[in-house]
Order: sequence, then structure tokens, then C-alpha cells
Amino acid sequence: MARYGIDVTSRVDWEELGVLSDKQILKTRGPRLLGRVMLILLFLFIIVLFLPWRQTIPGRGTVTALTPEDRPQTVQNQIGGRIEHWAVREGQQVQKGDTILVLSETSQSYFDPNLPQRLQEQLRAKEGSEIAAAQKMDATNDQIAAMTNGLKFQLTAAENKVDQAVNYVQADSADLVAIQKFYEISKSRLERYEAGYRNGLFSLTDIESRRLKLQEDNAKVVSQVNKLNNSQQSLLNARIELDNIRAKYMESVAKARSDLSSALSSRVSAQGEIAKLQNEISNINIRRGLYVVRAPQSGFVVKTLKAGIGENIKEGESIATLQPTKPSVAVELYVDAMDVPLILDSSEVRLQFEGWPSVQFAGWPSVAVGTFAGKVTVIDLVSSNNGKYRILVTPSNPAPYNDEPWPKQLRQGSGVYGRVILRSVPIWYEIWRLLNGFPPSLENEPDKADGGGKKDKAN
Repeated sequence: MARYGIDVTSRVDWEELGVLSDKQILKTRGPRLLGRVMLILLFLFIIVLFLPWRQTIPGRGTVTALTPEDRPQTVQNQIGGRIEHWAVREGQQVQKGDTILVLSETSQSYFDPNLPQRLQEQLRAKEGSEIAAAQKMDATNDQIAAMTNGLKFQLTAAENKVDQAVNYVQADSADLVAIQKFYEISKSRLERYEAGYRNGLFSLTDIESRRLKLQEDNAKVVSQVNKLNNSQQSLLNARIELDNIRAKYMESVAKARSDLSSALSSRVSAQGEIAKLQNEISNINIRRGLYVVRAPQSGFVVKTLKAGIGENIKEGESIATLQPTKPSVAVELYVDAMDVPLILDSSEVRLQFEGWPSVQFAGWPSVAVGTFAGKVTVIDLVSSNNGKYRILVTPSNPAPYNDEPWPKQLRQGSGVYGRVILRSVPIWYEIWRLLNGFPPSLENEPDKADGGGKKDKAN
């Protein structure tokens, strides 16, 4: 040891060596401190897992209006024409009935400035035709009434003649029977006289007298037969005359009724022409009032869809876009079809408008900054073109969490991000649900019905 320059025989100061070792060796408190910190963090993490968390359904959409009349609309012209004057500019506010555009006529059918007067003249002429047709109908009815009265007298006379002829026939028939009886008696007498002459009771003169009497009675029978035939012919002629009177009356009445039908047809045709002319006059008056296109409601002219002077536009063509003045603002959000059954028509919504600074906490809506409260008003029954379902959100009244009302600066079409608020669950449950891909809990519905929403809000 001497060669190294150490004197082993020298006395070593062990106390100084102990002090030096305490200063140079590291202390072992670090692992214990780290363990304590980890335990505290684990304890805090477990506590955080049991904190309440609000389940939400996200959705994106735009600002719109609740009612259709408050949404932007296009102003259309009802008739075609030529642009003569623009009375507004883009961005200008107009009131209902204010002039937007003035048109001039382009259809050749309406070029005549005196067209209403011409149509009025035609209308008066047609009204005169109707009056003439009505007068002809009255005259024809009077003619039919006169013919009917005349027929009554003629029929009465003809029927009397028929009755008279019937009486003559009956009288002549009775006379013929009587004369025939006389003739039979004369014939019997002649036979008795001839028998008496053969027996010598009568002379030849008596026989000849009786024969002459028989010839006279026979002549009377023939004359009466002819008279009866004449009476029967008179009766037949009377009946024929009665039928002729009736036939002539029917012919005359049929002709008069034909004239009446023609007059009625003329009157109806005149009435149709009058109605058509009145319709044309009314259409022309209305059309001339449509040369000026007016604002259908109060609002702002957002954009004119036509430009220039002298440009022709077609019927029903859009000429400008009008935004109503005070629309009832709403938000339309689009959510996934899987989440639609969880949304009620009174669910709360937190909204974040584009261009409005905000800090959104999904699970704690009460501590969000710059967001606004809303309430679901409408849930579509069918999906949109993008496969999602649309919901309409209106401002909550009263607003929860002492929220401010929606900004007045909102414009329709602005982007919106929203979250539909569901029930409150522990954070561990929400993490477990998201890891497993489960939908939010369906227990939101009975909670809402039993006042659970108030409990969740209190949490």
C-alpha cells in the first residue's frame, strides 16, 4: 500500500466519511410521491366516471323560417310582357302592394287601346239579340195561346156538327124503320086484296090501287134508305172535318213551338255570347291591372332575376327574390335516421350559429358559452334527399339556464350546429356506450313524461 502513497497506518476519520456519504447518495422518496399522485389521480378519475353527463344527438343545418310565408320567395308575373320600368333595386325594402316592375303588352290580341269599348259595343248588340229573341218567344207564346183559343171554338162547332149528324142519322134510321113497316103492311094488304079478288070480293081497281100504294111505299123505303145513307155520310164528313181541325191545330202548334224553340235557342246562344263577352271584358280589365307587378308582402328585394329595359318575359316567370320583413325564425337540423326515434316534439336543443363565437360542452350544456336554447317543434315523417331526417327548432320560451334570446342578426341560410339534449347518465355509461357503438338510452321518453327532465336539469 506504500507504493500508492497511502499511509495505512494513518488514522481514518470515520465521522467525516459518514457525512460525505449522506450528501452524495440519492434519497428514495420519489417513488412514494409518484405512487401517491397516481392514487389521487385514480381516485379523481373514478369520481369523474360517476359525474352526470347529458347525452346528445348532433345535427347540422341552416337558419330558416317556421311558416312558409316567412321564407324567401320569388315574385312572378302573371302575364307575359315587355319590361318598361324597374321601380326597385336590390336590397331595397318594399311594402305590400309597392310597385316592383312595369310591363307593356306584347300580345297582338290586346294591342287595340279601345278594345274594351269595342267589346262593350259587341255586348250591347248581343243584348239586343237576346231582347229580340225574348220578344219573339213572347209573340210565339201569344200565337200558341190564340190558336188554342181558336181551336176551342172550332172544335166546339165541329163537335156540334157531329152531334147534329148523329141526330140526323138516328132520325133517318127511325123513319126508315117506320117506312119499312108501312111497306110491309102495304105488302100484306096487297096479298089479302089479291086473295079477295080471286074470291070475287074486290074489284080489279082496288087491286091496282093497292099495287100503286105498294109501289109508293117501296119508293119511300128506297128514298129513306138514301136519306139515311146521306146522313151517315154527313156524320162521317163531320167527324173527318173534326179530325182535320185537330190535325191542322197540331200542325200549327208544332210549327209555333218550333219557332219558339228556335227563339229560345237564339236567346240561349245570345246569353252565352254575352257571358263570353263579359268574361273577356273582365279579363281585359284584370290583365291591364297586371301590367304593374306588385310586392305580395312586405320585405326586402334580395335579388332581381331579370335585368334591363325592353326585355320580354314569359308568363309566370320569376323576376325577383323577396325576403319577408319579420320572419318567425327557426332552425332546420338534419339528424341520422337511427337517432330520430329518440327525439320528442318538446326536446331541448343547444344551438351554435356560424359566425357567433361560442364554446360548446357536449355533456354540460349549462356551462356552454355563446350557445342558444331551442325546442324541437316539427319532426319530418319522411327522410330528405340526403337520407337524414329534418327537425325544426324554435326558440325556447322561457329559455333554460338564463340564456339570451336568439341574435337578431341571424339571416336565413346561415349554418347552424346543434345538439338535441337527451337524459342525464354517468360518464362511465356514456364511455361504455360509445365504445360499444350503442345508441343513446331510450329512457328519455318516460323521464320527460314524469318530469325527469327537470331532475336532469337540476343535476
